[in-house]
Amino acid sequence: MATTLETSATVGIGYRSDGPSRLILDQLADKWSMTVLAFLDRPRRFNEIKRHLDGVTQRVLTHTLRRLERSGLVARRVLTTSPIGVEYSLTPLGESLLEPLSHLYAWTDANLDDIRAHQLAYDQRVRG
Repeated sequence: MATTLETSATVGIGYRSDGPSRLILDQLADKWSMTVLAFLDRPRRFNEIKRHLDGVTQRVLTHTLRRLERSGLVARRVLTTSPIGVEYSLTPLGESLLEPLSHLYAWTDANLDDIRAHQLAYDQRVRG
């Protein structure tokens, strides 16, 4: 039986560079989106997210959160505190990604040493 990706490719939507599913996969697989989604296990303020993501700039985090909000994965709420704050949380659609993301993270952890060994062997072969 064909996998979901094979089925999508067969009907022409899974692997097309301009296909709608490809645009969503590109967003989810970017440098920060999956980490942001995984960190939003509860509502969090912008600066808390920024502190957790070592190396992310304010501009990139803002862009990432806006894209996730636009896709319906994250909700943004303005807090009427002094000073005014902003809080982000997962929507039900975003929460539905937590299980598949946890499988991907678990797979990565389970295979990290093997992948690194392959990378090292490849790099040594290429360098000659």
